[in-house]
Amino acid sequence: MRVAYFINQYPKVSHSFIRREILALEAQGVTVQRLALRGWDAEIVDSEDAREREKTRYVLRQGVKGLLSSTLSLLLRHPVRFLAALRLAISMASGSDRALPYHVIYLLEACQLVRWMQDFGATHVHAHFGTNPAEVVMLARALGGPVYSFTVHGPEEFDKPQALGLAEKIRRAGFVVAISSYGRSQLYRWVEHAQWPKIRLVRCGLEAAFYDVVPLAISKVPRLVCVGRLCEQKGQLLLLEAARKLSMQGVPFELVLAGDGEMRADIEQLIQAYGLVDRVSITGWVSSERVREELLAARALVLPSFAEGLPVVIMEAMALRRPVISTFVAGIPELVVAGKNGWLVPAGAVDELVAAMQEALTLPDSQMAVMGEAAYVRVTQRHAIAREAAKLLALFQEYQE
Repeated sequence: MRVAYFINQYPKVSHSFIRREILALEAQGVTVQRLALRGWDAEIVDSEDAREREKTRYVLRQGVKGLLSSTLSLLLRHPVRFLAALRLAISMASGSDRALPYHVIYLLEACQLVRWMQDFGATHVHAHFGTNPAEVVMLARALGGPVYSFTVHGPEEFDKPQALGLAEKIRRAGFVVAISSYGRSQLYRWVEHAQWPKIRLVRCGLEAAFYDVVPLAISKVPRLVCVGRLCEQKGQLLLLEAARKLSMQGVPFELVLAGDGEMRADIEQLIQAYGLVDRVSITGWVSSERVREELLAARALVLPSFAEGLPVVIMEAMALRRPVISTFVAGIPELVVAGKNGWLVPAGAVDELVAAMQEALTLPDSQMAVMGEAAYVRVTQRHAIAREAAKLLALFQEYQE
């Protein structure tokens, strides 16, 4: 089977779950065409991502000239289809938070996609995220491309489903993937009951090679790690509030912020203001191997998110037998069980976060090890990539040209 994958930017540090999914499908005999809008010139810190970039075709790499060539060709060969797709693009602009020219550009991108997918012989195309990638593959379908599907991760799609035209994208799709029961419930809100059966639960997964390693004992160093983009959704500013309180209470700890992002300057400023320079460090973007090292060097992962889908780094921490401190947000409680494999606190509640962090730092190693083992069992039972990829493959086979 030949399947095209379409992503806004690929490869990307925070999109390791897409790479894992593609490779797992290929291991099951699927031939995958990697298509992305951008990413050919992005900084790469992971050798696996470097290999993926060599396999990827980039829609915007040739600029406007490349898009116009494919568009003109399709317009001349299939004018009726093109006009129908143009009407669809115009209708998607109504109520959108993006002006009409953006949606016309999506149509041009779809023309390029159709050309490449036809050359490849794709019988299905799958997009990640219900934002512009889902619209592009929907327009490609209207232009005569293959049946499409897309995975919704959140929280962006849940923040503005009407502006994204999410209901129309779902109605026209072969099927839609939600990565958690919570995510599926949010999609149910925006479509008719008759559309519910096409919304399927397929979890992000981890390959066995990631966690089939000799377990390492819980670190005796009082270190916690937060892995993720430095942004408002992940709650790092609240985490620094909690770190300040721990410091004022005389609790010994180290806190590593593994990642980078648009709020780095704000976070660095707060570290300075709170006198946490000797306790809190920022790594910048790190490779998958470095993420593993940081998780293993910590007693627990702490991720006080305000908005989420279901973070892959929580899966990674649990697979490495590290308990997790996080929030009652989105799909997180479906994986983290408070008191058994981690701690869950109300989002935005700094005092509860302080208490959870202090307990993770001071709990006897034997108890932390028990929690870590429970974390490992739960995540490997629910998030094995080979099993989840097999679910996707069955859906691709059901919904193809």
